[in-house]
Amino acid sequence: MRVTGRHRAETHWGGAGVLLVALVMSACAPKTIPPPTVTTPHYPDFVMPVAPAGIGTPAVLARHTEAWQWLQSGDARSAERSFTAALKAAPDFYPAEAGLGYAALARKDAEAALQHFDRAVVANPRYAPALAGRGDALLVLGKADEALTSFQAASAADPSLHSLESRIDVLTLRVMQEEVAAARKAAESGKLSEARQGFQRAIAASPQSPFLYRELAAVERQDNDLDAALQHAQKAASLDPTDPRALVLTGEMLEARGALDAAIESYSAALALEPNDSLTARVEGLRSRAALAAMPPEYQAIPTAPTVTREQLAALIGVRLQPLLSRLDRRTAVVITDARTSWASPWILSVARAGVMEVYANHTFQPSAIVRRADLARAASRVLALVADEKPALGAEWRKATPRRFPDVGPGHLSYPAVSLVVEAGVMGPAEDGSFQLTRPASGAETVAAISKLEELAQPRTR
Repeated sequence: MRVTGRHRAETHWGGAGVLLVALVMSACAPKTIPPPTVTTPHYPDFVMPVAPAGIGTPAVLARHTEAWQWLQSGDARSAERSFTAALKAAPDFYPAEAGLGYAALARKDAEAALQHFDRAVVANPRYAPALAGRGDALLVLGKADEALTSFQAASAADPSLHSLESRIDVLTLRVMQEEVAAARKAAESGKLSEARQGFQRAIAASPQSPFLYRELAAVERQDNDLDAALQHAQKAASLDPTDPRALVLTGEMLEARGALDAAIESYSAALALEPNDSLTARVEGLRSRAALAAMPPEYQAIPTAPTVTREQLAALIGVRLQPLLSRLDRRTAVVITDARTSWASPWILSVARAGVMEVYANHTFQPSAIVRRADLARAASRVLALVADEKPALGAEWRKATPRRFPDVGPGHLSYPAVSLVVEAGVMGPAEDGSFQLTRPASGAETVAAISKLEELAQPRTR
């Protein structure tokens, strides 16, 4: 076939046209610009959303890495385009969702960032980069307690993320302070349930802070939940054995439950750390209560009894005035035939030997006999004589006093010296009409009052 010049020209121009079109199309196509090399990350606190093994194709992984480079160069928009392209190519590639979350954080859109991080966490609940980013977004949104939880979850999922440790520590303190302030305010307003919940949340954030348990215990006590209050007060004391307030609170809970010996032990530990006159008096009172609780029921009944028996009076003197009786250098030998079966036998023997209460001529004590005011006055006057032996000046003061007059007890009466002395010493008093009423039975209350005054007078002299 013969090729003409015209055919050759058409063929030449046809090839040139194809090349021209290709060149034009190449010029119009978008140019792929590689991300800049990052030497100093723009967002060093962001946790790179590295893809776990087996996730994503090489092309998707390359696009994802490119997106992160754009973000760390400071170009959040380019980063978003690349993350979106990676996610479009592989909709299940959740690291790109986390990348979009960080890009949104860079644009200061915490709401959008949280949505992206949440989607990544739904896909993989232990994906540390998304959990860390989620914490950042929540922190920007003012949800410090939720942010702390997310940071803690990220750290648990990937312990190598040491950069989270300082944030967790700072946030833990911040959350705790906010919870404590709110809980204290609720307690002051009487919102005890709300206060308890607040302290419990603070404890969850800082479980080794003893003062939190102590303050929670105080609220629980106010809420009448003594069991919980005791448990948390003891926890506070165990965490900080040098805190007297926790020990006092523990003692109060034990005292309220009737565990007097344990309460005394806790109070005493607090006193050893920080001396306190009020607490010392409280411990002494508790010791008296504990001693009373250990006594027979007949002894415990004395304060409210309408009348008292000789064995009850002997026990009261023997217990309350034991220090005075123990200081006596002399003891009287006695024979008592009817005290052996009495619940107060040891004290009957003690007061009889001290000469404070008499044994009758037939060697009987008559433990169940009713004590009359004359009997109480005689026993009290004998105790006063023992006190005067130790404190002569006090005895001289009583003797120099102007003799008292009583309508029913004249100076010649056998009971007058005892009656006059106990009244002068303030141990007993006359009735409203001035009479002493020798034969009236002494009540438990006035008997306890008389022995208490004797106990006061018998206190050793201070130097």
